[in-house]
Amino acid sequence: MHIDTSIAAVVTGGASGLGAATARALAARGAQVAIFDLQAETGEALAREIGGTFCRVDVTARNEVEAGFAKARDAHGQERILVNCAGTGSAFKTASRSRKDGTIGHFPLDVFERTIAINLHGTFTCIALSAAGMLTLDPLVDGERGVIVNTASAAAEDGQVGQAAYSASKAAIQGMTLPIARDLMSEGIRVNAILPGLFDTPLMNAAPPQVIEALAASVPFPRRLGQPEEFAALALCMVETTYFNAASVRLDGAIRMPPR
Repeated sequence: MHIDTSIAAVVTGGASGLGAATARALAARGAQVAIFDLQAETGEALAREIGGTFCRVDVTARNEVEAGFAKARDAHGQERILVNCAGTGSAFKTASRSRKDGTIGHFPLDVFERTIAINLHGTFTCIALSAAGMLTLDPLVDGERGVIVNTASAAAEDGQVGQAAYSASKAAIQGMTLPIARDLMSEGIRVNAILPGLFDTPLMNAAPPQVIEALAASVPFPRRLGQPEEFAALALCMVETTYFNAASVRLDGAIRMPPR
C-alpha cells in the first residue's frame, strides 16, 4: 500500500514505546494517524506533534474501542491501516513455594485474565471493528482495502519462567494471524504480526540499569536492545509491501530466550 495523505491509520498503544515510534513513522510518510491509548497527556502531546488525533481508549472496553474508531474516522476518514501495539505484561509462576516459610501460592488469576483481556481480546476487538470498516472502502492496487499489523512477542515461542499469561496471549496473536488473513483475503485486507524481542521501551527502562545491561548483552547480534524505530520500520515494510501477508516475523537480534 502506498502511504500518503489520503491514507488514515490507527495505532493502538500509540502514546509511547513501539506504538509511538510507529505513529511517528506513519505520519512521516504522510498518513493521518489516530492514537489509541490510556495515557492522555503523552498521547495528546504526540498527536499534536504529528498532526494526528488522540483517542482515549481502553482496548478491553468495547464501547471505548467503538467510540475511538468513531472519533478517528470523523477526523481522518475510515482507516486503511491498523497497527496494534497496546499490551501489558505479567510475571508470576503458575504455582510456587515461598523460600522463607514454604507457603504455597499460585498465579493471581485476575492478573492472568487481565493480561489475556488486554493483549488478546483487546487486539482482536480492534481487528474485528477495523476490518469491518475497511470492507466499506473502495479497493486500491491489487484489490487491497487495508492492512493490519499486530504485535506478538518472541515470548510467543520461547516464554520464560513466570510468563504463562504473557506467552499465552502473544502466542494466540501469532496463532490467529493466518486464519484472520484467510478470513479477510477475499476482501483485500492483509494481516501480519511482529514478534519483537528485547526492546528499549518505557517498560524495559523501568528495570534497574544493571538488569538492562545484562539483557542487552544477552542478544547475539547486534548486542543491544532493539530500538522502537526498528519495530516501526518493519511495520511500515509490512504495510507498504503488498505481497506481505499472513506472516509472523521475529525481530529480536537472533535471541532465543532462556528459561530465566
